[in-house]
Amino acid sequence: MFNGKAKSDVLGEAPVGTSTSLIGAGTSMKGDITSNGDLRIDGTLVGNIHCSAKVVIGANGVVQGDINGQQADILGKVTGSVKVKELLQLKGSSIVQGNIHAGKLQVEPTSVFNGECHMTVAPAVIEKIAEKEKEDARAKSGLALRLSRLVNVLKCPLDIYWELGEADNECIVSPERLSHKGGGATS
Repeated sequence: MFNGKAKSDVLGEAPVGTSTSLIGAGTSMKGDITSNGDLRIDGTLVGNIHCSAKVVIGANGVVQGDINGQQADILGKVTGSVKVKELLQLKGSSIVQGNIHAGKLQVEPTSVFNGECHMTVAPAVIEKIAEKEKEDARAKSGLALRLSRLVNVLKCPLDIYWELGEADNECIVSPERLSHKGGGATS
């Protein structure tokens, strides 16, 4: 109004989604928290956290409720489920009593975790795994087809023992490795 600056500029407010909220040591809260920016708890919260960014529970922080976020670092105590899309880190003397769901999990040896752990996989990783499985299936089916053609050419029931050669799609069947069901080796 007087100098052409917006109210948010004068108050030093950060744009939505880039701010960090802090529940300081010695502060106790009851109720759920929803945040678009990072959130740090150094006090006590009885309630749930819904955060679209990173959640940090400090060494003296206590949360009695569920945590949902993009990432989380836990150094304090959590009683409730923790659901994180990316990396969940249990650091220092952290204590988690409840189930966790995370894309990646890092647990330090001094941390305590009691509950079930469910690892979720990112869609890009699922695509790579599916692609690799398809390639493996094509290679195996090609090898099985070549082996069945070999049996048809020999026109006799055989117990065939085969091994892969240098290349994945190369099948080596040697006469000394073939035997009739009735007994002796063929040459």
